[in-house]
Parts: sequence; C-alpha cells; structure tokens
Amino acid sequence: MDFLGGPEPPHRVLGCMADKYGPIFTIKMGINRALVVSNWEMAKECLTTHDKVFASRPKTLAAEILGYNFSMFGFSPYDFYWRETHKIATLELLSNYRLEKLKHVREYELKTCLKELYQLWDNNKSTNKMLLVEMKRWLADSIRNVVLKMIVGKGCNSMDNALPFLIWLDIGGDERSMKKIAKELDFVVQGWLEEHKRKRDSQEMNKEEEDFMYAMRSI
Repeated sequence: MDFLGGPEPPHRVLGCMADKYGPIFTIKMGINRALVVSNWEMAKECLTTHDKVFASRPKTLAAEILGYNFSMFGFSPYDFYWRETHKIATLELLSNYRLEKLKHVREYELKTCLKELYQLWDNNKSTNKMLLVEMKRWLADSIRNVVLKMIVGKGCNSMDNALPFLIWLDIGGDERSMKKIAKELDFVVQGWLEEHKRKRDSQEMNKEEEDFMYAMRSI
C-alpha cells in the first residue's frame, strides 16, 4: 500500500507494475488481496466469462450493522436473495416504464434548480459582478432529490436533514458507533414507511406518487 500513497498517480504505478508482472496480478491491501486487471482480454475473462466469481461483495461489519444484516441491495452477497432483489429493483425502479412514469420528478427538480439559479442571478444582477455558483453542490442537491423522490416520494434541503447521522458518520468507527447509527437510520426509514402507510390507507396517494417504496409494499 505504501507505493500507492506516494507522489506518483496510482494508475501510473499500477501500469508500471503491469508492465513488470503482466496484465493480471494481485496486491496486498491491508489484510485483503486486490486483483489488478490492466487489459481488455483479462477484463473480459473477469467480467463476462467468469463474472459470477467476481459478482459478490465482501461481508463487512459496517454492511452487516448498517445494511440490515446484508439485506440492503447494495450490500448483499451474490446469491438467490440478491438476484431476486435485483429483478425487483430493475423492474420497479430502473425499467423504461418506471423511468417514464416518474419523469415528472426529474422535470420538476430540473425546473426548480434552474429557477433557483435564475433567482440567484436576479438578486445579484445590480452589483455588475461575476456570480460564483458552486455547481458541485447544485448538481449533488438535484441528484439527491431526484433519487429520494423516486424511492420514498420526498426530497430534502440537505442530506443532513434527511439522514442526520451522516454528519458524524465515521467510516473507521467502532461497532458501538455503527450500532447507534443503525438505530437512527432505522428511525428515519420507519418514519418514511409510516407516512406511506398513512397516505395509502387514507387514499391520499395519487398515481404520480407511486414511488419505489410504494411498489415494494405492493409486492
């Protein structure tokens, strides 16, 4: 790992190693070994011919505690459960039908963001100065709201408001911290679920609000 943390860019270091050791080799990263592939023939072998061998994800303590014992789609190992949830996500969230049905979400968020940019310019046009816009934050806010509205039917002003535990999330934290975060995550998700139940029971939910959580509860 020391040679990857030097002044030379990692891809160049790995490229030099590929010239020396060949198009496929392993390196030690902590207690784990990482496979480095550097040409298309080997990439095809790994990602097409033997894709199932490399399709799973490592079982980490964080994924177990924060991912509801590996039940979250992004943290699940490659098995029957993952294949079934992948089918559901593809059909109910990523299919052309669902994307077309929820296009109003993307259109609304884009219009809202453009309106905010225009308002920002309009408020500062009298100064005759260049206006600095932080596009990274602007794009992140737009994408976050689109994703949240497609999944749970509501956006938020900031990720800290939606998931407040992320303010102090320490990736290298201990088990006690992760368990506390998991409880806060469960509280937030449970609140979204209860709101969905209330809307559905009172028939307040219209067709445009049939998001991914609605689809999952209908299965």
